[in-house]
Amino acid sequence: MVSVWLQRPPAAAACLLLCCLAGGLAAPDPQQREALIRREASMQTGGRLQLSDAEQRLDAALFQMKQKEMGRADFPPAMHFFKARPLIRTSPVFDLLRKMPKGGALHVHDFAMVDVEWLVKNATYRPHCYMCSTDKRSVRFVFSSRLPEALPRCSPWTLLENLRAKMVNTTDLDNSIMGNMTLFTNQDPDMLYPSQDVVWDRFEQAFAALWGLVTYAPVFRDYYYQGLTQFYTDNVMYLELRALLPQTYELDGSTHDTAWTLKTYQEVTRQFTADHPSFFGARIIFTIQRRVNASVMASAVEEAMKLQRDFPDVMAGFDLVGREDKGRPLWYFRDALSLPAEKGVTLPFFFHAGETNLQGTDVDQNLLDALLFNTSRIGHGFALLRHPLAKELSRKRGVALEVCPISNQVLKLVSDMRNHPAAALMSENHPLVISSDDPAMFGASGLSYDFYEAFVGFGGMTSHLGSLKELAMNSIRYSSLTTKQQEIAVALWQRRWDEFVSENAF
Repeated sequence: MVSVWLQRPPAAAACLLLCCLAGGLAAPDPQQREALIRREASMQTGGRLQLSDAEQRLDAALFQMKQKEMGRADFPPAMHFFKARPLIRTSPVFDLLRKMPKGGALHVHDFAMVDVEWLVKNATYRPHCYMCSTDKRSVRFVFSSRLPEALPRCSPWTLLENLRAKMVNTTDLDNSIMGNMTLFTNQDPDMLYPSQDVVWDRFEQAFAALWGLVTYAPVFRDYYYQGLTQFYTDNVMYLELRALLPQTYELDGSTHDTAWTLKTYQEVTRQFTADHPSFFGARIIFTIQRRVNASVMASAVEEAMKLQRDFPDVMAGFDLVGREDKGRPLWYFRDALSLPAEKGVTLPFFFHAGETNLQGTDVDQNLLDALLFNTSRIGHGFALLRHPLAKELSRKRGVALEVCPISNQVLKLVSDMRNHPAAALMSENHPLVISSDDPAMFGASGLSYDFYEAFVGFGGMTSHLGSLKELAMNSIRYSSLTTKQQEIAVALWQRRWDEFVSENAF
């Protein structure tokens, strides 16, 4: 007997299916509709959390704020962050998010965590700071007790204290230096950065500009302490920092090795935690540029294993950084990345993967390869929706995506935050955390701006206080902390959360 479905034309079969879902040929049942809506809402991030009476009052107030926000003609998540930033700063939703205890920041890069104004005012005004200008309209810095050797394709070195002494007003100079260390601009960003190639070139030039400042050992210590301060001020209690662990140098030109740099991170973190007892701490994910060759990668993995052995409390794991579309894919480094397993050494991986919109390339396979190498989390994972198997595996294994909304927009993967892939992932409570990647490069700070874009842009009117609460808890749940440490951190965070709710629920 031929099935009735095969006898009917496709349109009729679809119509019959809809009728069956509605309970036969009768009109849809309003109660069934409400039940479906409630069930779907329960599937989103935070959808199954039970809110206290105080949390429900705060949630109702937050809903009213968001309604007004989404009714604006100049809706911030629909525009480039550089244009939206002044609007976000006046938002009542943003004001509340700044006060909210956000847990941990799990995807932040070492030399893009501190506001560039602080860097210019606190680093370039120190004695013995030299600057030169490159033929790519960028700058380079070095601290030296004597005139440094000339750099190729750079102007003669200028001692900044002498240059400033000749000026009546140094504001223009300082602003010019700052402009070299950030992508943020008051010009039209889409005109200034018309393509991914252009914006990434400028991005890399900005890192090169500040390198000589931050790798100067006295600045390095102060820079990291200030970075912790800025995240702590934004109500972040824990940090996992991607760090290249570069050689740092002294005024006489002598240098310190990778172990010294990691130990300095450890010492400064301990000092900061002693000064701020409600800060839980920080751990380091050792990184290397993905454009290196296989032998250099193997050496880096060997070094990472040694650091993991020598600094187990501060060393979280290993990652590859740099532009994914132009770098070598994970599979190219499969021999090097297999070394820990071959030697029976535990070295957690936290791979950047899927930070691309190029479908079907070798780079586009990084998501599956990251999971093959048992990555603990996935950095960005922007392409995950195009990889249903990777999506299924990451959910089953509890491998969270580190979603960095503003970074993805500024680096031209998405223009309107409402269209970000994470909007779909939040609707089904896929494991994810919100982070800020390189906030200083984007004119942001801490996590609040990225939480705003996620909450208002990704979440629309369906995300609520429960969504924010679960995202904050995710940042501890998916951290590299031990189970016992996570329990302690969650308890500390919960106390701060309860205080936040009590102070803001009216």
